[in-house]
Amino acid sequence: MDVSIVIVNYNVRYFLEQCILSILAASKNINSEIIVVDNNSTDESCKLLKQKYPEVVLIQNTKNVGFSKANNQGVKIAKGTYVLILNPDTIIAEDTLERILNYSKTKQNLGVLGVKLIDGSGVFAPESKRGIPTPKTSFKKLFGISSKQNGKYYATHLDEDASGEIKVASGAFMFIKRVVFNEVKGFNEAYFMYGEDIDLSVKLLKNGYQNYYYSGTKIIHFKGESTIKDVKYLGHFHNAMRIFYKKHYKLNKVYDFFIKIGIELWYFLKYLNYKNTKAVSKPTFNVLYLGDDNFIVDFLNEKYLLVKETLIDDYLKIKELIKNNKIDTIVFDNSTLSNKKIIAHFESLKNEKVAFKIHPKDTNFIIGSTSPNIRGYVEIIK
Repeated sequence: MDVSIVIVNYNVRYFLEQCILSILAASKNINSEIIVVDNNSTDESCKLLKQKYPEVVLIQNTKNVGFSKANNQGVKIAKGTYVLILNPDTIIAEDTLERILNYSKTKQNLGVLGVKLIDGSGVFAPESKRGIPTPKTSFKKLFGISSKQNGKYYATHLDEDASGEIKVASGAFMFIKRVVFNEVKGFNEAYFMYGEDIDLSVKLLKNGYQNYYYSGTKIIHFKGESTIKDVKYLGHFHNAMRIFYKKHYKLNKVYDFFIKIGIELWYFLKYLNYKNTKAVSKPTFNVLYLGDDNFIVDFLNEKYLLVKETLIDDYLKIKELIKNNKIDTIVFDNSTLSNKKIIAHFESLKNEKVAFKIHPKDTNFIIGSTSPNIRGYVEIIK
């Protein structure tokens, strides 16, 4: 078997289905399997898989064991030569698996491979390619201090559209040989959530492997769907930082003291920010629908002022429609448009100040997310 795709799921039933559909579309020429490890979801995610996608291998945990342990569970039963650790709030293109497989075969010392990530508003995610977060660069990043060191945090030596060596890949998409993953004993289960991708990347480097960023394919990562950005989330992130620096850096007592103070101060400031911030989503009024499903047209037409176009590749025309009709939301229909084309539309229209939503093929819902701090939008089609 070529590839085992391991997905850890927690209460994102609709994003999970969209992700699985994109994997199935990308697996037509690849010998692959999908393994979902569910961390005790309460939203009928497991029921969905059993009824609609019985080919998916499902591990049902009776409690939330965290991201690291759940991924290790999935890899333990994987059969593929390569393993793809993939977040459920992602969409991959139809040629993503073939492209990363072919690229990886050219790298004899491959550690982990990451790809170009764009978020739900089409903006490039800088965490797609990172350097090692040393105490100095992390301190400046956390407190917004601008310097050349910040470039090392996000590996800005490499353009987002260029492929090459990096230090750290994003946990949303990590492609690695199964034997290599097992050699370094997988994810460190001391991390419940966050930091485990950095830790794994560093372990691989220390074992003589090289990590890579590949820009030849891009995926959508909606970000943060499994975790509400609240004080509990902040606690997980805070704990991950402490574990990482304690494990990988032996500092002198004075320097160590200031790093600890920095982490605690950052936590306190973020805590105040989350306590005082209210999540607000923008309402939808004028919708541009790119597709050819009359059922979807009727549904949208009842709720919004609708402009319909079957299939458009001319971005200038789309921009003109947005301007002339005061469009605030675009709905892409995966029954008409490929995932690859939808991803390209997201990126090309990122500056148009509109929300992007998708109707996944063969489903009864429309889904999207424009902010990592607000849970994604799901609209059931009735």
